[in-house]
Amino acid sequence: MAEFTENTRQKKVAREIQRDLAEIIRGRGMAAFDGAMVTVSGVKISSDLSLAKVYVSIFPSAKAEKVMELLEENNRSLRGELGHLVAKQLRIVPELAFYLDDSLDYVEHIDELLRK
Repeated sequence: MAEFTENTRQKKVAREIQRDLAEIIRGRGMAAFDGAMVTVSGVKISSDLSLAKVYVSIFPSAKAEKVMELLEENNRSLRGELGHLVAKQLRIVPELAFYLDDSLDYVEHIDELLRK
């Protein structure tokens, strides 16, 4: 089982992967993701750098399920593009596992509760 307690190298690699994946997704445009806006909100990487947990925020949240399916379907090509960008920095390109970051929905819900 991969360990995710982060040291300095893991944090640097995670930031680089977050930046590069955000650029790749932005480059594909909203049309590629059913008209939804996809934001890479965070990345955690295993201690052996072989697995990256990628957290994405999706707006509107009603399209989250469809967009998550699209991300999984395009996982190989996203990883391939990432490989071209990080080839000089990493020996292996980590496997990507996408997770929905619903913290914005949570904040919105709390905000609605406070307004009542």
